[in-house]
Amino acid sequence: MHVWINGGLLDDPHAPAVPVTDHGLTVGDAVFEAVKVVEGQPFALSLHLDRLERSAAGLGLTGLDLADVRRGVAAVLDAEPLALGRLRITVTAGPAPMGSGRGTGAPTVIVAASAMESAAETTSVVTVKWPRNERAALAGMKTTSYAENVVALAAAQAEGATEAVFANLQGHLCEGTGSNVFYVVDGEVRTPTLASGCLAGVTRRLVLDWFGGVEIDEPIEVAAAADEIFLVSTTRDVQGVSRWDHRELAAPGPVTRAAMAAWRDREPELLGR
Repeated sequence: MHVWINGGLLDDPHAPAVPVTDHGLTVGDAVFEAVKVVEGQPFALSLHLDRLERSAAGLGLTGLDLADVRRGVAAVLDAEPLALGRLRITVTAGPAPMGSGRGTGAPTVIVAASAMESAAETTSVVTVKWPRNERAALAGMKTTSYAENVVALAAAQAEGATEAVFANLQGHLCEGTGSNVFYVVDGEVRTPTLASGCLAGVTRRLVLDWFGGVEIDEPIEVAAAADEIFLVSTTRDVQGVSRWDHRELAAPGPVTRAAMAAWRDREPELLGR
C-alpha cells in the first residue's frame, strides 16, 4: 500500500499520520471515494472527484482542492502502477476540538492505493432489518460515517452472503452497503431513483448510460422476486445475484450477461479520465 497525505507520500504507510483530534477520526466528519485502478490508470476519476466535491459541499466541508487530490492520485500510482487496484480518497474536516463542533484549520486529504482481486461473477445478498432513512441529513452522500453499513454487512456475512440490502422508510428498495441494485421484471431493467436515499453510484450512472434501465421506486419485495438481480459498484462492476435471502436464482441471467458485456466494451473509454 502507498499513502499520500496533505501533500506528500509516507515512507511507512502504517505509521501514525493523522492527529488523534482529527474530526474524521473522532466523529466520522469526512467524505471519501473509492476508485478502481486498471493497468496503473484510475477509472472514471473525474466522475468520482465530482461526487467527492458534492459530498464535501453537502457535509459543509470547505477548502477542498481537487487539483491537490489529483496530485495525490498521481503520486501513489506512480509509486506502484497497479494492474488491478483500488484508490481510496478521504477528505476530513481536519483537527478539531473534542465533540461535534469543527475546528478552523485546513482539511486532511489522504489518498491510498492497494491491489485488489477481481470480484466473483455472482454473489448472494441478504435483506437486513434496519431501514435506510431517505430523509436523513446524510442521505445520498458518500461519508465515512459507515458504522450502519458495518453492522449490516456483518449480519449478511453471518448468513453466508457478501452484501446486505436495505429498504428505506417507505419499504422501497434502496441499496446495498456498498453497491447499487438493479433487477429485471418482464425483461425491463429497473433500479431505485436517487430519491430512495441510495448513493448516486458512479457505476450505477454508467450502467444506466451504457446499458439502459428504468429508475423507479417500488417495494423491496418486487426486487427480491425479480427474474434477475445484479449489483453494481466500483469493486464489483456488474455482478449477478445467485441468492437473495433464501431464494436461489440462475445467475448471471441473459440480461445480466448483456450488462456485463456492455460494461466491458465501454470501460476503456474512461481509463485515465
